[in-house]
Amino acid sequence: MSAEGPDDGARPTGAERPSDGAPATGAASSAEQAPSVTDALSEAARKSAFARVAPGERPTAADLWAAVGGVRGLVESLLPGFLFLVVFAITQEVTPSVLVPVGIAVLFVVVRAVTRSPILPAVVGLVGIALSAGLALATGRAEENFLLGFVINAVWITALLVSLAVRRPLIGVITALLTGDAEWRADSAKRTVLTVTTWLWVGLFALRLGVQVPLYLAEQATALAATKLLMGVPLYAAVLWVTWLMVRSVYARRVD
Repeated sequence: MSAEGPDDGARPTGAERPSDGAPATGAASSAEQAPSVTDALSEAARKSAFARVAPGERPTAADLWAAVGGVRGLVESLLPGFLFLVVFAITQEVTPSVLVPVGIAVLFVVVRAVTRSPILPAVVGLVGIALSAGLALATGRAEENFLLGFVINAVWITALLVSLAVRRPLIGVITALLTGDAEWRADSAKRTVLTVTTWLWVGLFALRLGVQVPLYLAEQATALAATKLLMGVPLYAAVLWVTWLMVRSVYARRVD
């Protein structure tokens, strides 16, 4: 039952009903003002890295730099993992190796709060790092610090494959939300490019798992940490760049 509906079992009496022809108010007007699911999804897409360059525009190095968060975004993404790698390589101890990244993640949150910058990215990062550290501390195995990352990659693969299976490739859905192009599936060129780019992202997440899971099973925490750094932001930025170029090519051609 919606929030605007009557109480359980309650029904309006004759006196409570609006007269014939009276304008709808209350629940009806609230429903009209509430944003639709499509609007919410469109807003989320516009805030994504993919939206840094609209389909049809020419991506630049500055756009790519902005998509990965600039200097602050790179530091917040790479420094915790780098510190884990350095500390574990030196000490071979789980506790300092996972607590140092947690400490730096807390510092990122504080800095954003003090400078009144958007705090949510740092908070999300802190939660992920803290959960990973908790797994490692609970098991005493440094490799468990990377388990959450495997789960996230697997979830992305699943979502992408489901979108392909139902013939709604996720990159196409995101592009449609950004452009309002609801008819993209009727254009064979767009449909092909957006399907290929969705498979490209499947390949990214599958490659990460294919390389890192064997290292996890072999208990090679140092190699795992180094590999995660290399296959993190750098690989993500490369795939994002190729996606932009491919999507741009088909949309620019249609505009021309």
